[in-house]
Amino acid sequence: MSGFNDPSHVIILKEIAELLNEETELEPMLTQALKKFLEGTDFQAGWIFFIGEDGRHSLIAHEHLPAALLKKDCHFMKAGGCWCVNCYKKGTLRKASNIIECKRIEGVIGKTHEETEGLTHHATVPLQSGPERFGLLNVATPGRTEFSEHELALLESVAFQIGSAIKRIQLTKKEQEIALMQERNRLARDLHDSVNQLLFSMTLTARGGAEMTDSAEVKETFYGLQSLAQEALTEMRALIWQLKPRGMEGGITQAIKGYGDILGLNVKTEVKGVLRLPSKVEETIFRIAQEALNNCKKHSDTDKVIFIIRSYKDRVTFTIRDFGRGFYAEHVRSLPSVGMISMRERARLLGGDFRVESQPGEGTAINVTLPY
Repeated sequence: MSGFNDPSHVIILKEIAELLNEETELEPMLTQALKKFLEGTDFQAGWIFFIGEDGRHSLIAHEHLPAALLKKDCHFMKAGGCWCVNCYKKGTLRKASNIIECKRIEGVIGKTHEETEGLTHHATVPLQSGPERFGLLNVATPGRTEFSEHELALLESVAFQIGSAIKRIQLTKKEQEIALMQERNRLARDLHDSVNQLLFSMTLTARGGAEMTDSAEVKETFYGLQSLAQEALTEMRALIWQLKPRGMEGGITQAIKGYGDILGLNVKTEVKGVLRLPSKVEETIFRIAQEALNNCKKHSDTDKVIFIIRSYKDRVTFTIRDFGRGFYAEHVRSLPSVGMISMRERARLLGGDFRVESQPGEGTAINVTLPY
């Protein structure tokens, strides 16, 4: 490959910059940028790791990996550690570097005795924007055991572009989340100040009307109106809670117990493992739990509920179980309600699993597994 000042390199950097500026979704952006980079250089394969604060890495994008590395859903790329990931976690990997030996590639050859199409070594560079680090960009070429300074310089320039684009998308997503939260808060305030107060006034008026009449028939009508208004008031408070949940700062279990209190449910919680969950996973758990508790309030004919959550290395599982009347779960699977569809969809969006267990007279259990 010729020097870094080669006009072709300038064209590559320009095309990648344009692509990065146009994309708004993270994974498609990384995949397209990696593909564009490989098309314009002598590098033939590449992959991108995201590495979290806990040190765990995830394969977020890859292009032209040998078949041996693609097997079992890229098992050898996702499992275990390697030199570049370990150096990244230690903070000693600060610029583009040649990798003399790749543990992952060696592992494929050693365990499966399959060739990696001449791929034995790769170069690596951290993805970062200022002091923030996101992961690694790795590239390789079959038959190459070392890459020149010019190639590493080009790799660093592309990594800088990608790191800046990742930061931009994260800031955009954060702004969108803040805007959504502000809108939810505004709507919650409006509902509290208007509809909620009207319903509260209606319950007082109905109670007063019942006390002012001597007619048993009219009194019964007022009491019925009061009961309906009180039920609507409870529903409205639950809706306001959904829009602006309180107690999340105290943890997911505290928030779910608080929501159960609003509905008049006695929710017992059981936690196994350390709950350090991404905000997206935590919100999904809370929203699924809300819908499950709503269903319990409406259909189970019991106020006793247990919420069990277990945290593992790469996933979290939770169960919401009531001890009420139950139903035939097969009927729900064939004709699912809107609530069940909503819970299942929330789990699916995070790549999770959603199951319902129930029998008449034996209560109902919602079981969910979410990866993270």
